[in-house]
Amino acid sequence: MLDKIYRPSEVEAKHYRLWEESGAFAAHTESNARPYVIMMPPPNVTGSLHMGHALNTTLQDVLIRYHRMNGYDALWQPGMDHAGIATQMVVERNLEADGIKRTDMTRAQFIERVWAWKAKSGGTITDQLRRLGASPDWTRERFTMDEGLNRAVRRVFVELYQQGLIYRDKRLVNWDPKFQSAISDLEVEQRETKGSLWHFRYPIEGEPGRFIVVATTRPETMLGDTGVAVHPDDERYRDLVGKYAILPLVGRRLRIVADIYADPETGSGAVKMTPAHDFNDFEIGRRHGLDFINILDAAARTNDAVPEAFRNLDRFEARRRVVAAMEAEGLVEKIDDHVHMVPHGDRSGVPLEPWLTDQWYADAKTLAQPALQAVEDGRTVFVPKSWENTYFEWLRNIQPWCISRQLWWGHQIPAWYGPDGTIFVAETENEANAQAERHYGAPTLLTRDPDVLDTWFSSALWPFSTLGWPASVPEVPRYYPGRVLLTAFDIIFFWVARMMMMGLHFLKDVPFHTVYIHALVRDGKGQKMSKSKGNIIDPLDLIDRYGADALRFTLAAMAAQGRDIKLSDQRVEGYRNFATKLWNAARYALMNECRPQSGFDPRAARLTVNRWIIGEAVTLGTQVSAAIDAYKFNEAAGALYHFAWGTFCDWYLEFTKPILTGDNAAAKAETRAVTAWVLGRMMHYLHPFMPFLSEEIWEQMGVAEADGPLITATWPDHDPSLVDAAAAVEMDWVVRLISTVRGVRSEMNVPASSQLTVFLKDASPAALQRLATYQDLILRLARLYRAGALDGAVPKGSAQAILDEATVILPLADVIDLDQERARLRKELAKIEHDISKIDRKLGNPDFVAKAPEGVVEENRERRAEAERTLQRLQDALARVS
Repeated sequence: MLDKIYRPSEVEAKHYRLWEESGAFAAHTESNARPYVIMMPPPNVTGSLHMGHALNTTLQDVLIRYHRMNGYDALWQPGMDHAGIATQMVVERNLEADGIKRTDMTRAQFIERVWAWKAKSGGTITDQLRRLGASPDWTRERFTMDEGLNRAVRRVFVELYQQGLIYRDKRLVNWDPKFQSAISDLEVEQRETKGSLWHFRYPIEGEPGRFIVVATTRPETMLGDTGVAVHPDDERYRDLVGKYAILPLVGRRLRIVADIYADPETGSGAVKMTPAHDFNDFEIGRRHGLDFINILDAAARTNDAVPEAFRNLDRFEARRRVVAAMEAEGLVEKIDDHVHMVPHGDRSGVPLEPWLTDQWYADAKTLAQPALQAVEDGRTVFVPKSWENTYFEWLRNIQPWCISRQLWWGHQIPAWYGPDGTIFVAETENEANAQAERHYGAPTLLTRDPDVLDTWFSSALWPFSTLGWPASVPEVPRYYPGRVLLTAFDIIFFWVARMMMMGLHFLKDVPFHTVYIHALVRDGKGQKMSKSKGNIIDPLDLIDRYGADALRFTLAAMAAQGRDIKLSDQRVEGYRNFATKLWNAARYALMNECRPQSGFDPRAARLTVNRWIIGEAVTLGTQVSAAIDAYKFNEAAGALYHFAWGTFCDWYLEFTKPILTGDNAAAKAETRAVTAWVLGRMMHYLHPFMPFLSEEIWEQMGVAEADGPLITATWPDHDPSLVDAAAAVEMDWVVRLISTVRGVRSEMNVPASSQLTVFLKDASPAALQRLATYQDLILRLARLYRAGALDGAVPKGSAQAILDEATVILPLADVIDLDQERARLRKELAKIEHDISKIDRKLGNPDFVAKAPEGVVEENRERRAEAERTLQRLQDALARVS
């Protein structure tokens, strides 16, 4: 028997342990079943569960549990990412707490410390995923730095190098002066900064008294200027194109070039060119053959390329001195206050520098072409489809991919240098030495490249490296490609596109057939969660308070395609109440001896109410299956909620109470069997969304002992012959009549204790027959003392509503003050119309729409939609008593 109160923490711990110990999550390579594969986006080894993880994991688990129950050999491949820069930062911070710097030890000693940290503290997130109910095959868990994946990374690097698709080049990178490493665009955080815009005058060579004015937010970079750009159609400067300006403080000649990048409408229309310290200038410098002068070292201090007075200065001190020197020479035209976005390292917190340095690059443009074609051809599709445009935009404008990082933790690049700088790329040091011996004619000492690969490089191999590639193992042909990838939009380029590139290049097929892009989880006001706003919602806190199933169901119910999720405690609490409703319904059924009957055939049901609920349950199964298959998780959850709370609990259980407490033994036996059958089906359909609650109820129903746990049970088929259309029409009419009466009672503030009369006017014989057949139910559930047909005039002071061909008449003159109720309704109508007008004025104001804080405009649109619904309800209520 179920306890009176549902205690999620007890149920969740018990069932997760049983599932994992029984091997319920395992894929079976030797199986003849059709494989269904999802590659879990590997969380960082340093990470902890946040709401984005919770949403992504919930939706993946819904799919994997659903397909497992549908007989697939379901592989959900788990693992963790080594998170190069994040992990190195954590371990360095721990060392600093002990008074030790990374540079105080050898690389090998530091790496040993990182592995020790991982063994002790890494992987916390996998335990948290278990709390959420995730059911991946943990026995196959991988780590992007384990030996198998390390081998895959080396193989890919070597082959791409041999094919000319990996090379060394000197280009600009996002440089973090604190970590002294290149970082990826995803690790760049744009921060709004109050600064200045300095307008400097550069003298024109050979034309005393003539200057060209340029503006900059980084005056120190002028020391590296090698040109000035103007627009080719700008009449002001046409005579200067091809001539030279003289760089103040340095004396360098700056060629004036014509380039469409210069905007005549912005500032003076002239732009200083610092090709070694600005991404746009870098491209212009290449187009026009300008010099590239790097004026900063790895710590962002000025180097020997600048005049002696400005050497060995921190970049911000150099800025101060440059401005002072320009002012002393009278070459500052003006200084404007300027608010602009400055790129910072998301972990170091320091401003980044575009820095010219030698790095390893992958030829992303060549690798991207098959990846583009695959989506254009429909071999991989995005859901929602609109995200394909983002994918296309990024890949059609792709730049060389900087794959090297100046870190110690990560996949060390398999490249060695000879004494003359010759590069030897090989999977092992022995192979590199052999290459060098062939090259030099004798054994030669080599030095390994100290850099490591971008974390995204190993992540790009995730769909096949985790299966054992490049070894010849059965898992690769069986489980590659996967069925679907679920991820967030912000890594479409960084991860999705790169997996497409690598999968197509090395395995000649797309890594997944569908890419489902889930929405952002925002706070209840629609604002993005952040520490600075103090609005972060901790999923583990919600699980502790409301249970994992409540959180999972909330996220699924709100996961409408293309729409961000506004999450609040109240939402999760509401679905906790749904879990309680299910628990109480199951407890009620078991208390009334509604247990599964061996050999029960739903086709044998005779009572209309039972044939109706059987058909409704079959229809529910069809709806849930279709919605999950189409990745419409919110529609599946919505169908489950409305059936479970409404159709089953509020209607069927109420309809059948008199049967279960009555004297008709046959009717009682049939109803008990049907109730148990429907409850069992409902647990199957709920299981992907609420696995713990459904498993516990299934166990308490006494089915698990004979048929096994629900997690490995078979998804029910949806036999359309079990849908009795006549029973559905009949019971639907009863539900709608009772709902209509209840609606009028609520709208007109009829006291709950008042027993009313209901008449049907102009009703068909079939409707009157139903009224007679179900009169006892209707009287009880609508709180009536009489129900019948009306042949004469409608009593004065009646509320009226339409039900099919009939008019439902509720005499209210002796129960409530109708004039007072009409006045109340008109007052509420006036207020809601005023509210709608206020919202319309806001939304019609372009300034409000442009300047409103994040989420406010959407919140107002939602408030307006809700107000419109209220308006319609009040108008309908007033019409009933007019």
